[in-house]
Amino acid sequence: MEHSPVTTNPLIIMMINMTVVFIVLISLIYLIKLIHFLDPTKKPAKPQVTDEEEPLVAVKSEPAPAPPPVIEEGIKPEVIASISAAITAYGFAGQVKAVRIVNHEGTAWRASAKFNTLQRK
Repeated sequence: MEHSPVTTNPLIIMMINMTVVFIVLISLIYLIKLIHFLDPTKKPAKPQVTDEEEPLVAVKSEPAPAPPPVIEEGIKPEVIASISAAITAYGFAGQVKAVRIVNHEGTAWRASAKFNTLQRK
């Protein structure tokens, strides 16, 4: 006995496959909703207590004054201005609070740079 396909029309095969896929997806949606409904680890909802005697009023507080920027001695104002311009050009919309010189003499980056420079010569 020889088996032959029911149909060879690709559109009908596509419709059957898409129907099966969507039925499975819809059943998964309802299974997930059922799991969320029956979740034993979910904390019980607390009843909301409303005080109708005292209305809620939004109070706007004054913002704290910004501290003055910390500028170390020995850094030129032109350097600070160029760093601030570079940070602003990068997309930071805030204010630069402090600029400090960091000593990179003993770091691994400095050692790697020295090694790579010596290797090229």
